Amino acid sequence: MKQMWSQLTLVFVIITAGVLASMPLARTPRPAADDRDRGAVSLEQVLWFVAAGLAVAVIAGIVWAKIKNQANTDPAVPAAP
Repeated sequence: MKQMWSQLTLVFVIITAGVLASMPLARTPRPAADDRDRGAVSLEQVLWFVAAGLAVAVIAGIVWAKIKNQANTDPAVPAAP
């Protein structure tokens, strides 16, 4: 039968399982329905989202233009000796 794990891997798995088993589980109570309701989205949040989208679009356009320009140039072919 083929050996699946090396001894070092087996020791690592056993130690990791022991450490994880000894950690207490963090159980937080569910918030009430009032606490989860964050209300409507503010105009400032919408403007920040739009500005971030425009910034990504502009940067992607610049990068795409550079890639397209580089692809359209003729490669420099070295002269034969």
